[in-house]
Amino acid sequence: MTAPIAFLDGPWWPYLALLLFAVIPTEMWRWLAVAFARRLDDGSPWLEWVRLVATALLAGVVAKLMLTPPGVLAEVPLFVRLAAIAVPVATVLLTNRRVMLAVVAAEAVLIGGAWWLI
Repeated sequence: MTAPIAFLDGPWWPYLALLLFAVIPTEMWRWLAVAFARRLDDGSPWLEWVRLVATALLAGVVAKLMLTPPGVLAEVPLFVRLAAIAVPVATVLLTNRRVMLAVVAAEAVLIGGAWWLI
């Protein structure tokens, strides 16, 4: 059996693994995106397509979490979860697209409904 590498056997190895396998690969793509994004036109059809795909992916993840929730969220009644979707949509439409206000409204409905009913 090989002796372990002293540096990797200490308390710092999880941080090294996190840096090597999570931070560096992610940051590499972010920096490449920044380098290439400088040359993109804000109104280009390709960038509009990327925005639409990103929005659709986010909507799909939110819908999946609300309709088939994991863990403790499954204990929250369906009507509260659906209200936590409807209230921020109405907030965005009524407040001139203020997204942060909509996020706070969604959290308030979900946390308040869970606290009140569970």
